[in-house]
Amino acid sequence: MHHPDPDQAIATLDPRVIEICQRIASENGRAYLIGGFVRDWLRGEFSKDIDIEVFGLDLDTLRRILAEFEGVDDVGKSFGVLRVSGLDVDFAVPRRDSFAGRGHRGIHADLDPLLSVEEAALRRDLTINTLSLDPLSGEVLDPWGGMADLEAGLLRAVDRRSFGEDPLRALRVMQFAARFEMSVDDETLSICAEQDLGELSPERIYGEFTKWAQLGRRPSLGLDFLRETDLLRFFPELAALIGVPQDPRWHPEGDVWTHTRMVVDEAARLRRQDPRWDLALMFGALCHDLGKATTTQDDGERIRSRAHDTAGVPLVATFLGRMRAPLWLVESVQALTRAHLAPIHFENGKAGDRAYRRLARRLARAGVSLELLEALARADHFGRSTEEAQARSFPAGDHFLDRAQALEIRDRAPTDVVHGRHLLARGLQPGPHIGEILARCRAVQDETGWTDPDKILARALDP
Repeated sequence: MHHPDPDQAIATLDPRVIEICQRIASENGRAYLIGGFVRDWLRGEFSKDIDIEVFGLDLDTLRRILAEFEGVDDVGKSFGVLRVSGLDVDFAVPRRDSFAGRGHRGIHADLDPLLSVEEAALRRDLTINTLSLDPLSGEVLDPWGGMADLEAGLLRAVDRRSFGEDPLRALRVMQFAARFEMSVDDETLSICAEQDLGELSPERIYGEFTKWAQLGRRPSLGLDFLRETDLLRFFPELAALIGVPQDPRWHPEGDVWTHTRMVVDEAARLRRQDPRWDLALMFGALCHDLGKATTTQDDGERIRSRAHDTAGVPLVATFLGRMRAPLWLVESVQALTRAHLAPIHFENGKAGDRAYRRLARRLARAGVSLELLEALARADHFGRSTEEAQARSFPAGDHFLDRAQALEIRDRAPTDVVHGRHLLARGLQPGPHIGEILARCRAVQDETGWTDPDKILARALDP
């Protein structure tokens, strides 16, 4: 592996970090950048995830040194983790982890500043996360073969016993496989297959899935890992897609699972580094065909999945609800699932302006735009092996976006022309009928495209 210049990585650090490391050295301590920062640098990327492990100084001495720069925050008191106010860096004393019980809450940290770098790295999950970089000398320490595994594209557990003590590590492997496009060695696969994800809090599961969704270069590799280890059993809505047949005219690639794998990879190409867009799009891609598991029928001549779009809506709520995803995401993915066929149907049915406006309004209530819907439909269209998909051609999507743009509703719902004040100005008294009249005005506006409130009101009050 070609090793990038350590000075380039060190130059990305806040100058105060170097000052602190120099101060630590002045008291015979040694500070090393560890974990994700070093891993990503060696992969040619610069990470904002900065952790520094300080050897040779006890926690009180480290706290005293850090206090010379700014206020000190005990962000991980039981794990010996400190922060300097205004500096997004974790400073920690080396530790051994022992496990009083299963999962993250069962970890007991035994701080020991006299540990060797090799011993301290033993508690980490994967060898690629055991690398250290001395920010003062540029020396790289590689106690557990992390560089070789990075070069080989291999995810390998550092210590079999400790790795299996926290089931979350299996999901970390899932999202790492997707993020770094790496394979998993056989022993690590075996350990992961033994894990009980039911012991994890829903929030921790959701956290790993969000990393899969936002950072995965090939999200399908994460899904492949879940299947290979049978961890997919903890996500029955996804497992149910395996083996569900599809009409080969529209889906020559195979079953719904195969199609879903391809769609999430296509969706990853349409992310925008906008958390809401990316999460809604990626979970929409993952969930859009959940309904096919319960609606698909093969009569020997054709394979149909009638109303699978609506059938998938409650399954989205079950899948995302189990990991306690935020309500906005559940509603967005449900809306996308329900409407994911609309761009194709609108093209085939030559939908009018009213249909576009009404769809934009329905989606907007769930925080979804026509533009986001088209992105999902495009990923759905390209996530198959038809000739049109392989040619990267999606004329229905292009037309859908053009119409939305022309109607000025590509990224938002139509703006209501008539408001309550218009009705009150006409002498109408407040009451439930006001809402009914406004709804009729909205329908007239969607049908006609008028922007004159008096004209719309005249039609609505005297249809």
